[in-house]
Amino acid sequence: MSELPELPLLRHGVPYTSLDVSEIQGVSTGEPVLRVSQANSGLVARELTNTKAARAELQKIPMRQRMEMVKKAGEIFLNDTLPLGTDGRMQSPEDYVKQLSSTGGLPHRLIRMNMQRLAAVFGQIDIILRGLTRGLDPDVLDRGYGEQGGAPVSFGCVTDHLAVILPSNSPAVNALWIPAIAMGVPVILKPGREEPWTPWRIIEAMIKAGFPRSAFSFLPCGHDGSALIVRRAGRVMMFGDDATVAQHASDPRVEVHGSGRSKILIGEDKIEQWRDFLPVLVESVSANSGRSCINTSAILVPKYAAEIGQAMAEALKDMLPRASEDPEATLSGFANPAMPEWIDGTITDGMQAKGAVDHSAALRGNTPRRAAHQGMNYLLPTIVGCPDFDHPLANREFLFPFASVTEVPQAQMLDVIGPSLVVTAITEDQSWIPLLLECPHIDRLNLGPTPTNRVQWDQPHEGNLFEFLFRRRSIGVPAVAA
Repeated sequence: MSELPELPLLRHGVPYTSLDVSEIQGVSTGEPVLRVSQANSGLVARELTNTKAARAELQKIPMRQRMEMVKKAGEIFLNDTLPLGTDGRMQSPEDYVKQLSSTGGLPHRLIRMNMQRLAAVFGQIDIILRGLTRGLDPDVLDRGYGEQGGAPVSFGCVTDHLAVILPSNSPAVNALWIPAIAMGVPVILKPGREEPWTPWRIIEAMIKAGFPRSAFSFLPCGHDGSALIVRRAGRVMMFGDDATVAQHASDPRVEVHGSGRSKILIGEDKIEQWRDFLPVLVESVSANSGRSCINTSAILVPKYAAEIGQAMAEALKDMLPRASEDPEATLSGFANPAMPEWIDGTITDGMQAKGAVDHSAALRGNTPRRAAHQGMNYLLPTIVGCPDFDHPLANREFLFPFASVTEVPQAQMLDVIGPSLVVTAITEDQSWIPLLLECPHIDRLNLGPTPTNRVQWDQPHEGNLFEFLFRRRSIGVPAVAA
């Protein structure tokens, strides 16, 4: 057994150790903590051309049984000691927490929170699929046809696999591909460089729960390999910035999860009570250390922007770097030191535009936004006030607790917000609510003081995986067959 844990490739479940190996360093120590085999472009191309057999094997298991196996896998993921690599090394849940923290910079507390969130996805897979399929009887996908709402329906899968280009910022993003296995679609996973731990552990949990190994490919690779996956895979789920989203916006094979630019709007009828909603604002901005696309990045109010910004900055000022194992740690560090440097510079440049106020800087005094603690790089929570929504920082999203607060007349809010993954509208204004419901820019709408980071499992957001993987067809079925 080597000194460091080693993760091989999985080629339709079969381990393969490559000659090309990448070493992942600990964020705070700089010392190697993991060796990961790398797939070259030729190997990636071969994996993408031989997926029908894996789908056929997965389809032998009825969908209702697959759903129960997914639930079992969630319990295994959360509680069991599982193989880490193929050399006999094992990983307990606590090992997973420490190892992920060492390469990703997340505090142990946040990793455990994300584990619970992933376990909820496993455990409520029937509710999730009911939401994705709009209540379709699971037997319909096994049979190929059936009824929904009294009408005949048939759905055909448009691909033999789902390829997923994963990021490194948060383990909970893996929740988005888990339903594919329940729907009988194998996955080809390209993990984030600093975060191979979570997809590997999920795969091992799924296999222990009874899923065929062939349903899982694990292909760490460089940019060339990732680009090849995007070009050739039947269906691709990927995560990226605005440029990535724009590049693939017209490709129906690619579902890009980019910046969420989630927002909170406070209506004129509720603005006088803004202090009552401060806990909602703070949680929406800071939960999961602000790393999720469902974290709030912009708050629009008809008045009191300065007061709200100051109050939020005050509420977040004690969110400071702590040791990863500290049970009070809620601020994540950055694995790549260039990222906080770039973000800090972008905000500093944006503050040069006329009228911007950094409410958090006023509380920090001479303490810079960018901080180091025990060898790790951090960005301290930042709340800025913007004079209008055209300001360069008014509609920006960053991977830490950051939000703008801007005064915008209620009548103009829906005209300026732009695409927004989640909008929480705090209002009971019966003349405004229909406009909110009709707004084409809002993907998910919360009416009332609900934090934007709260997820309802039967309410899919940022795309519908079932509709991405399956196509409804017209069908005529003889009465005797029905």
